[in-house]
This record gives sequence, structure tokens and C-alpha cells, in this order.
Amino acid sequence: MDRPRLLTPARPTGMTRRSVLGLGAAAASALVVPGCSRGRADEPAPAAAGTFVTGNPGGVYNVFGTALSSLVSEVTGMELKPLVSDGSVDNLMKVSSGHADLGFCTSDSALAAYEGTGEFKGPLRFTALARVYDNYVHVVVPMASKAKELTDLNPAKNAPNQKMVVSVGPKNSGTQVIADMILNVAGVDVKRVNMTLEQSVAALVPQNGAKRGAIDAFIWSGGVPTAPIAALQATLGFRLLNIGKVAETIALQEFGGFVVSSIPPSQYGLASSVPTLSVPNYLIARPNLSDSWAWWTVNTLFRRQNDLIKDHPEAGALDPRSAISTMPVPLHPAAERWYRQNHI
Repeated sequence: MDRPRLLTPARPTGMTRRSVLGLGAAAASALVVPGCSRGRADEPAPAAAGTFVTGNPGGVYNVFGTALSSLVSEVTGMELKPLVSDGSVDNLMKVSSGHADLGFCTSDSALAAYEGTGEFKGPLRFTALARVYDNYVHVVVPMASKAKELTDLNPAKNAPNQKMVVSVGPKNSGTQVIADMILNVAGVDVKRVNMTLEQSVAALVPQNGAKRGAIDAFIWSGGVPTAPIAALQATLGFRLLNIGKVAETIALQEFGGFVVSSIPPSQYGLASSVPTLSVPNYLIARPNLSDSWAWWTVNTLFRRQNDLIKDHPEAGALDPRSAISTMPVPLHPAAERWYRQNHI
């Protein structure tokens, strides 16, 4: 199965549903009132600055979140400050506790948080503004690795105690949740270590004349392309392991929006597409986030979509019709109002 085609805003040809939505920067420009950076005069600007927990430096959460924060700040005239974080679980903790206003998380982590299972000791309460794009699981090995499939990471039969070292992402991250699930379902016995994306990329590269890096592989859940991973192709060279079989098992057994998908070869200069597991991402908000912040964030997300695409192609996957699918997490009332106003 090939990766779902990225959607880019179509040119409006009349008063259709899409023209009402005003997709893209051109529509946003038409709404801007001269001398008023907020655009529409009938929706008040936020009364105070806000914070947006994104993700690891270089990851799509961070790149996308930083770009969106900048545009929302520009449109509202009030600062929305992006903050680096450890990813989904960390973001859910901070947003639900009120230590951050907005954040990204994966749908499976959102479900676990809402029900108080897995990494969460009790139910957390938060709202959603949109389903944004899908994460793709990357199992990265050096080009020189003998591993072709996930099970090839198991110890050799004649050396059962010599385990391969695999980074499963930072602690309190959605990547760790998914990586642990994949390794457990596949029955792969490795030494798991917690590293950020940048640390994982660096650790895969041999240092000081060594034949191998400090780790044998790393697992990352993120949008495509993820820039630090793509950069490896010009230095070390890497392959992505096919995890199609375990992806099918997880998609059938685990509720939480898991989908069997594939990473196209064009994204990383690969020889062919690589079957993998994908999971939707949500843009979440603290329960008592002001209507102004919620409405303007959603409005900017879709009205300035073309500007977001310039910073990361994942923004091309935004579609308001699928954005409302955030169950079981309820939509923020102001976000729900925005979708109704735009006939979604």
C-alpha cells in the first residue's frame, strides 16, 4: 500500500465547500483587513500569550509546530511560543495539567491518556483542535547492516547474550510507546535505550574508526521526510526495515487508529517503498483554553495551509473533513464552532 497522496489546496472555482473554507494563503490574504494583523474583526484576539509544546528538535512535531506558532502569532498579534518537548506523552502531561496551552500527540497516546491506561496512571482531560497528519514508523539500520527484517535484530543463535542495541526514542514519547509495542508483538529481543532523534542519528554513525556505531538501529515515529533521518543518506547511508507483518497484527488487534501503510522510496532515496505502521496525530489543547486561542489556531491551520507547506510538506495532508475525527477526545467548543461555520 502506497502512502496516501498528500492533498494540496485546490483553486476555488465558485462558492463551493472548499471556497467557503478559503484554503491556503491566498484565501487568508483576502480575509485580512488592512492595519489589522488578526484578519476578521468579529473574532477577538487572545488576551494573553500562549505556549505550544512541539517535540524533539528536527522532528516534524517541532518543525511543524514552530511554523504554525509563528503564523498564529502573526495573525493574532499575540505570541504563541513553541517549546521543545519529548513528544506525545510529555505533551499530554503538560497540556492536561495546564503547563502548556497546545501540543501535538499521537492518537494512540491520546486514547491511553483519556482512558488512563499504559503510561498514564489515571485519566487525563484535554480537548482536540484537529487531526493533522499521520506518523510513520521508521526502523532505521545502517546500509552495512545485515538486518533485512525486524526479526534479524534478534541475537544470533550461537550468541544469545549478545543483544543488539536499539534506540526506542525518548522517555515519555509516543515513539517509545509504539517502538515497545512493535518489538513486543514481533518478539524481538534487543537492548532498548532511550535517545532523542538527534542522539539516535549520531549514535548510528561509527566514530573514531570504529566499524559500527554505538547503536545497531533506531525506531522513530514521525512524519516523512524527517530531516535528520534523510540527512543520513548522504553520509552513512541507511535502509528502513520492512515491518509490514507486525503492522498488520497491531492494526487488527489494537484500537487507536493504527493503519498499515508504506513509506514511498522518493522520501529518502530508497530502492522501493517500505511497508510500515502509521498512526494519526492530534493537535490538542488544555481543557480551559480560551475560545480565541482555539478558534484562531484552527483558522490559521487551514487558511494558511500553503504557508505551512513551505516549512514542511506534511501540512499538505491537512483536510478539514478528516480533521474532526479525534474520537474519543472531544473537540474544543471553539474548534467545533469553526468547523460548523465552514460547513464541515
